[in-house]
Amino acid sequence: MAKRRNRAAAANAAALRMKLGDVRREPPSAEGFEPVVQETDRGPIAMRYYPAAGATAAAAAAVFVGGAGGGFDTPVCGWLYPRLCEQLCAGGIAGLRVRYRNANELDECVLDVLAGISFLEGEGIGAFAVVGHSFGGAVVIRGAAVSPAVRTCVALSTQTHGAGPAAELGPRCSLLLAHGLSDEILPPACSQVVYEMAREPKKLLLKEGVRHDLDEWADELPGVIREWIIAELTT
Repeated sequence: MAKRRNRAAAANAAALRMKLGDVRREPPSAEGFEPVVQETDRGPIAMRYYPAAGATAAAAAAVFVGGAGGGFDTPVCGWLYPRLCEQLCAGGIAGLRVRYRNANELDECVLDVLAGISFLEGEGIGAFAVVGHSFGGAVVIRGAAVSPAVRTCVALSTQTHGAGPAAELGPRCSLLLAHGLSDEILPPACSQVVYEMAREPKKLLLKEGVRHDLDEWADELPGVIREWIIAELTT
């Protein structure tokens, strides 16, 4: 019964209909990303695309989303996502940061992630990592459950609400969870619950003295996430 419920939850976003329209692209910014707007019948989705030089049809990409506050939110001192995008691009893995159309509306935000993946598929990319923080942890777990092209999912300081489809990811899609033991917003038990329901391959990282935004983990966590994504997308 629980497995059927999880499958039904993973299918909720897929059951919603989103018609993709034109893509508007602007010249690269000074920060190294290309502003992109994906038009849809449910509203425009703003994205920041970090293309990897020499990308081919077999290339990989990582998609990043923030928390319930919306915008181009990123944990770890406000720089984790752009820095990871730059570093991954240098290694041949493209990056895409997605801004929710309707922050805190779970299924709508999952559609935004899936639209981002569709955009990247149009760029000839065929394998994906998805990364989300807090509310965004549940968003990327659900997106990974829907999209068979997602090979790994990284959920940081995740909530449990909406994260039930974690049980359906493995073995096709790996799961990395990271949570601070001093999280003042969502207790580390949230990631522990998600970890227990997930199948292998999976990994749970817990860190003393780290709060919700993971700033105190800035010296170690970014490198761990980078190496995890590279290993999962290139082997």
